[in-house]
Parts: sequence; C-alpha cells; structure tokens
Amino acid sequence: MTVIDISASVMQFLLAFVVVAPLLGAVAALLPAPPGLKGKNPDQAVLRHGVTVTGAVLIATIVLAVGFDHDHPATMQASTDLSWIPALDVRIHLGIDGISLPLLLLTALLTFLCALYSYFKLPAGPSPKAFVALVLVLESGTLATFAVLDLLLFFLAFEMVLIPMYFLIARWGGGQRQAAAWKFILYTLLGSVVMLLGILLIGLKSGTFDMVALATDNGRGLTTSVQVIAVLAIGLGLAVKTPMWPLHSWLPDAHTAAPTVGSVLLAGVLLKMGTYGFVRILLPVAPDGMRTFAPYLAAFAVVGIVYGSLACLALARTGAKGDLKRLIAYSSVGHMGFVLLGIATMTPTGVNGALFANIAHGLITGLLFFLVGAIKDRYGTADLDTLAGATGAALYGRAPRLGALLAFAAIASLGLPGLAGFWGEMLTLFGAYSPAEGLSRPAFRTFMAIGAFGTLLTAAYMLIVVRRVCMGEHPPHSRLSPDDRAPQAADGPQPSGDAGARPATTPQLADIQTYEAAAWTPLAALTVLAGLWPAVLLGLTDPAVQKLLAGGKS
Repeated sequence: MTVIDISASVMQFLLAFVVVAPLLGAVAALLPAPPGLKGKNPDQAVLRHGVTVTGAVLIATIVLAVGFDHDHPATMQASTDLSWIPALDVRIHLGIDGISLPLLLLTALLTFLCALYSYFKLPAGPSPKAFVALVLVLESGTLATFAVLDLLLFFLAFEMVLIPMYFLIARWGGGQRQAAAWKFILYTLLGSVVMLLGILLIGLKSGTFDMVALATDNGRGLTTSVQVIAVLAIGLGLAVKTPMWPLHSWLPDAHTAAPTVGSVLLAGVLLKMGTYGFVRILLPVAPDGMRTFAPYLAAFAVVGIVYGSLACLALARTGAKGDLKRLIAYSSVGHMGFVLLGIATMTPTGVNGALFANIAHGLITGLLFFLVGAIKDRYGTADLDTLAGATGAALYGRAPRLGALLAFAAIASLGLPGLAGFWGEMLTLFGAYSPAEGLSRPAFRTFMAIGAFGTLLTAAYMLIVVRRVCMGEHPPHSRLSPDDRAPQAADGPQPSGDAGARPATTPQLADIQTYEAAAWTPLAALTVLAGLWPAVLLGLTDPAVQKLLAGGKS
C-alpha cells in the first residue's frame, strides 16, 4: 500500500535528490547570494539558504515516505544501480527499505530544525557561510550512509561526516573545543581505518561489495574465520561511532564543547550510523561471526548502560559541578547500550527494539540538547550547581513552558510508558530474555536483568535533574523591568553565546520563544506519537528485519 502512487523513476530521482541536494547546497552556500535573496545582510541570506535547502530535502524525504510501498517494506525501493569503478566492481547503488527510511526521515527533520534554530540563534564563531556549508555536508554524508547499498560507498559516506563535525566543534564550540574536536577525530578515524580493513576483507573474499547480494548470501560465501575477523574489524569502527563502552570517552567532551546544533546532530543522527552498520552489514553478511561476538557485545552494552547511568548520577549530585550537557552525553552512552543489547540478541524482537530505540533516542536526546542549549543561553552556564543555586533554578516559576518541556523530555528519556523511549527498551529486554538459537540464555537473561536495573538508575538521575533545575523558589527580588529582560530573537540571526560565557546570573528569564517552539514542537509531538502508536515504526522495520535475519528470504 502506498499513500500516493509515485512512479519508480520519480522515486529514484527523489532518493538521489535527497542525498545530493545538501552537497550542492553546501557549494552554493559559499557563493555570493543572488541579488534578490540577499535579505537584510549576507549573513541572513546564507542562513536563509540553509533553511531553504534543508527544508527542500525534508519535503523530498516526506514525499519519498509517502510514495514508499508500505505493504512491502522488506523490498529495496527507489533503487539506483550504476557502475562506478568497474575494476573493483564498485557501484553507485542506492535504495531504501523499512530499516533505512525512518533514519532518513529523522536525519532530514533534525537537520532542518537545526537550520531553522540557527537562523535565529547562530552560534558565535567564524563565517556563517562556512557554518551552513558544513551542516549541509554533514547532512549529505549522513543521508548517504543510510541510502547506499555498496560497502565502499558506505565507508566513504561514513567518513564524510567526520570533517564537518570536527570543524563545527573546533570553530563554533565552547570551552576546550580544540581538545574535544581532536579527540573526536582521532577516535573515529582510528576506528575507521580498522573498519576499512574489514570491509576490504569481505569484498575480496566474497567477490562483491554489493550489500544486497552479500545479505542474500547470508555469509555462505565466507568462512567462519573470515567472518570473525570481519566482525571484529568492522565492529570496532562501528562501536567507536555508536559509541560503545569503553570506546565512548570522546563523546562527553565533544558534546560539552559543541554548539547546541552540533550536539543535536551528533546525538540525534551521527550515533545512529554505527548501530545502523551493525544491523545493515554485520548481522546479515557475517552471522556466524556475529554469533561468536554477540555475548561480548551484549556484555559491553550492559556495562555501558550501568556506567552511563552512574556517571550521570555522579554529575547530578550536589557539589559535583556537573555540566548538564555532559550529563546528557553520558545518558546517550546508556541509551545506545540498549540499542547494542538489542542487536546482540540477533532476534527480530531485539533488533526491532534496537531500531525503535535508535529513533526514540534521536527525537528525545535531540530535544534535550536543544533545551539545555536554551538554558545555557539564558543563564550563561550549564553547570548544575550554579543553575540550582541556593533555591533551585526554579524554571517552573521563571519560565514555566521551558521547565515543563524539560521535564517532559526527561521523563521521555527515562522510558515512561506512552512515550517513545519506552518501547525500544522494553523490546530490547524482551529480546534478551529469549536470544537467538546458539546464544546462552542464562547469560542473556543476566544481561536483561542488568539492563532493567539500568532503567531504574536512568529514572533516578533524570528525576534529580528535574528537581534541581525545574523546582525551587522564585526569588521575588529577582524581577527586572521589561526593558532589561532577555532580548527577543525575532528579527534575524543572533549569536547564541555557545562559544563564550555570559554572566552566570540571569534573574528574569525569557520563556520559550516562537522560533524555539517551531524547532522543538515536532520532536515533542513525534515522541508522543511514537509512544502511543508504535506500530507505525514497527510496521516498517519488522518485515525488513525478518528478511535480513533470514538471509534475504522474506
């Protein structure tokens, strides 16, 4: 069933447009603006260009989803298959199924919302032209990662996002941005070198880099030893990007230093590339190798769940001088642990839970980083002790809508039933209760129990954050005259102050502004929709996962 019947050639064009348009937009962003589009100044013109390009990509992605045949989500659709390097049998092979389509939509949505937010709240830093161009290159690389069906093209797209994110952190970030950017690039590049060796091993031993053909073969053309080596090599590269404990240490530094939109894209989109690689490549292409490493992957996953939660609890306690952005970053380590645990079960239930948790994490953590960035803009700091102060930050009293939305995002993150965060974690734990044949049930049930304990720790630190930031007395003497209040940002781009500190006390706070509501409301609405109607997402992923695990057989 398709909502609107769109011809195959138009679908092919739409997918190619979605992948290529941001790259062309990045080039255009560096050119002088046409006379009719200059706006009030060149900076406004290029920011408007970013909103336009990302908006066009989002619309094309939505049309692609509307034309997608939902009766056959396991079938590759909108496929393009052209020879690129005949000597190596490398092809420009694009296509989407029920696994990749939600990730395309998430990427296009988050990038558009970041571009819209940046139009009004541009991070302090160098040229806006470079900022917009880097965001568009980042979008193109991420969309390509989820759309390509050739292993070498996957690797190129996987690497394409590193340089733009490095510069977004290093040039538009806050304190310690250079060190954080270098740590990010070194970790991910070292992981990628090892991953490339694994990809070449699979391609040379199987005679093809085509991901569809390799998935259909289901590892029958690869010996067990080759599969084990390939999973170890490729898995290390993917685990760094996920990030899996103990390869996670670049993430808190990168998030703490990155500008608000950089943190949103890093958590909401880039982390998904690693887990997507596990599902799209390793599960179907090297099942014997995955079966060998699955218990170890699950063990690292549950350690990450507990470790991330304990780190958050340590940052949240009074007197710890914990940075709120850093706390949300450590929470990502725990949430991505659930995704890895679901993948390690090698069951349809677990893998579907992992894919659902991927999308839920992108929506909820993207919203959390937007909110923390807004709080930092208003207070001039993200330090929890400074925010709480003697009487609490009292967001409920000072900026009630902002406080309410922060509390909503926090309870969604802890997995409250009825919101998106619940279903991924629950299905992952169900998958661990009954893992795939050949995996130790006692071991995985132990992992399930540890993961369930991690959900309690998650609830603990999120509720502590809500209590310290949202609750508290509203000092009556702190009111300012209307002329002294935080400036409105409706007239055009404003530096957000991500790169520089403002005074640590802002007694009277502006509540949610119109542009902030426009950027945040879709994420909150989708969090509720996915929680109340999970069948929309699971109806897409489940047939595709069943086919993938069955070796290409529906």
